[in-house]
Amino acid sequence: MQRPHRHPQHIAEVVATSTTEFLAECLEPESLDFPAMPAFGSWVKSQQVENSGIIAYGVVYHATTSTIDSVHRAVALGLSLQAIREQQPQVFAMLRSEIKVVLLGFSTLGTVYQHLPAQPPQIHQAVFACEEDEIADFTEELNFLRTLVQMNNAPVDELIAAVLRNVYQVRKCDRNWLVQAGRKLSLLLKDDYDRLGAILSQVHP
Repeated sequence: MQRPHRHPQHIAEVVATSTTEFLAECLEPESLDFPAMPAFGSWVKSQQVENSGIIAYGVVYHATTSTIDSVHRAVALGLSLQAIREQQPQVFAMLRSEIKVVLLGFSTLGTVYQHLPAQPPQIHQAVFACEEDEIADFTEELNFLRTLVQMNNAPVDELIAAVLRNVYQVRKCDRNWLVQAGRKLSLLLKDDYDRLGAILSQVHP
């Protein structure tokens, strides 16, 4: 059966949602392969409600791939990826990849707000990878860093580093932006320079 055409940046679909985050299932690839998961710390977006004009923005902080059958775990096959495609193609239909996204803000009518939307995206709403210009626009202000620092269900320092690294690359290695981000983090981390240094040391072109 031919798969329906979709937007190239359409990567997942919301399957569970809450005030501060949502869980999304990655879409099946066009060919026999594992679902493509967005990178740790990468930026994604989803409309709050279809046709509402309110777009929620967040970053990926957790990703998993598991079998659809929660009773039986995947077992080692001892085969190359190509051999699995040829001999056990049904394996790909039995897997599910999911991402958890922390909400950092939203936009409406072209204005960006770095606080939680009144409602999170609804179940079955599409999730898209953010364009570079969207990431640049959203990160003009740095208040989103407070949300990341206050997370308690993620490897916070590594997540902050991954987000900064992503934005730094999108901004063509804008050193001034990185310095401003470092100053903001210093305040949020209460001048814990060892922790700040460990985070910033992971940021590179």
